[in-house]
Amino acid sequence: MSRRNRHDPRQLDGLLVLNKPTGPTSAACLNRIKHGLGQFKIGHAGTLDPLAQGVLLVLLGQGTKIASYLTGGEKIYSGEFTLGLTSDTYDSEGKILARSEVTASPEEVAQAVEAWKDLTEQEVPAYSAAKHKGKPLYSLARAGEDVPVKSKAVTVFHAEPLEIALPTARFRVRCSAGTYVRSLVHSLGMRLGCGAIMTQLTREASLPFGLEQAHDLEAVLGEPERFAQRVIPLAEALPHWSRLRLSDTLAAQVKNGAWLPVAETEAEGHAAPGDHAVFLEPGGSPLALVEAQAKDGNLCWVILRGLWSEEAPRRDKGPGSAS
Repeated sequence: MSRRNRHDPRQLDGLLVLNKPTGPTSAACLNRIKHGLGQFKIGHAGTLDPLAQGVLLVLLGQGTKIASYLTGGEKIYSGEFTLGLTSDTYDSEGKILARSEVTASPEEVAQAVEAWKDLTEQEVPAYSAAKHKGKPLYSLARAGEDVPVKSKAVTVFHAEPLEIALPTARFRVRCSAGTYVRSLVHSLGMRLGCGAIMTQLTREASLPFGLEQAHDLEAVLGEPERFAQRVIPLAEALPHWSRLRLSDTLAAQVKNGAWLPVAETEAEGHAAPGDHAVFLEPGGSPLALVEAQAKDGNLCWVILRGLWSEEAPRRDKGPGSAS
């Protein structure tokens, strides 16, 4: 990459809520934004399979620093599956391995969807980005190698059938981050004894953001003059966190790695241990992500991630200390 591209003047800092289309990979969508709009520092907070469409949180510039604080949000999906089929990828993108007669009734299918709420773990698909000894499982599967069976903890907060017209059914599910919806579909097919594959999936929300805030990829690329308007500023990219504006003196202490007593900020009397906030510079620029923690009998803001260009501050300082 050239020096000019690394410092492209078009580079923005913030969050783009993208409505990913079905077909391309998440990485392919980011590459089009990267090269088409000069966003050479880019990432995302939770990928979507090629088959899936919907909310993809695209992080730009300094926004890439907050990825881990957005990936853990709950997800809401709606989708469709077809009974009587089994594929190696658990969806219609893969190779069909078996065809079976569907004997389940609509009522039994509805009950099987609702039973997702009882699951506490699921099998990770062989064709997934989960890793084994540093290699993605999909690379092992494509090479014809043995893929180890892995499982992961999941929580399904809500699951409902929307429309059942056998052999197909539509559903909506709200689940913990990292849940493989196609694995939910696959397990449902196994329980019903006929197999099932996912044929359509829309991520309606990656909380706290939803489809109503999302922008279509082609609109984003086709209207570069409106791109900045579509990007949520970094200071507003965690709307579920408090935003606290600091004085010059307190901002300087934070940059030196100090634990800032909550009593010295406008959150006095409102913050509790475990609360999160975004510190802002006096001018409103984002300064740091912080968490309220008890330290030596005081409730202090501990820095999780610095958001200024210099090296992030250390976390081993006491209240009011400085480098």
